[in-house]
Amino acid sequence: MELKGKIALITGGLSGIGAATASELARLGADIAIAGKGAGEEKKVKDITSKIEKFERKCFVVEGDLSIPDDASRIVDEVVEVFGGIDVLIHCAGGRVPGGLIELTPEAWYKAFDIHVHAVFHLCRAAGPHMQKRGEGAIVLISSAGGLRGCKGAIAYDVVKGAIPQFTRDLAREFADDNIRVNAVAPGIIRTPFQDYLTPEQVKNNIENRIPLHREGKPEDVAQLIALLATNEFITGEVVTIDGGMAMRIV
Repeated sequence: MELKGKIALITGGLSGIGAATASELARLGADIAIAGKGAGEEKKVKDITSKIEKFERKCFVVEGDLSIPDDASRIVDEVVEVFGGIDVLIHCAGGRVPGGLIELTPEAWYKAFDIHVHAVFHLCRAAGPHMQKRGEGAIVLISSAGGLRGCKGAIAYDVVKGAIPQFTRDLAREFADDNIRVNAVAPGIIRTPFQDYLTPEQVKNNIENRIPLHREGKPEDVAQLIALLATNEFITGEVVTIDGGMAMRIV
């Protein structure tokens, strides 16, 4: 699917993987709508708008809480009103949920599901009917290497990210007759503010001992994969790991 002239709605598109994806899809010709809680941060909005406009594409930013059904519907309606439809939906919004079973509070557990699972449900449910009208489309969701493997001290995050692959498969099957492809990416260690909690010693250990390619990933690495899944017309229902080979190593 060519992206020139298409409309892409990206959540969490003001920083990290989301911002890199917004720039990459704009480079490929898409107009960009960005949604999320940070839409009121003027500097971030100005920065991403400038990057997108360098590719002579339009940028529209809308604020809202995607874990609230009415907000998700309003965001989608505003994007459709501005651009006329949605062809590509990318959900990058999220955040860390540290804590093991005992120290994690019930409130933090429920909030993790609101941010990482319920928001995906509300967003796809709101955007789906508009995408069905277009005759083709692509949805790309963000899982995590932690959602595919066990990780100490991050039980809520790993569980909610582990829900994304199954949601992806079911939605891919549901939307296949509408020519809407649904895939997910599972990033490993990517250098974004999400990883700022790591100590220099942990970063060094990751690079030297855990990642076979001996570097952290960049947001642009993930953005390129997302763009591939958004444009390839024969991949659906897949979860693609992008982690520098970390998950495949034995020793």
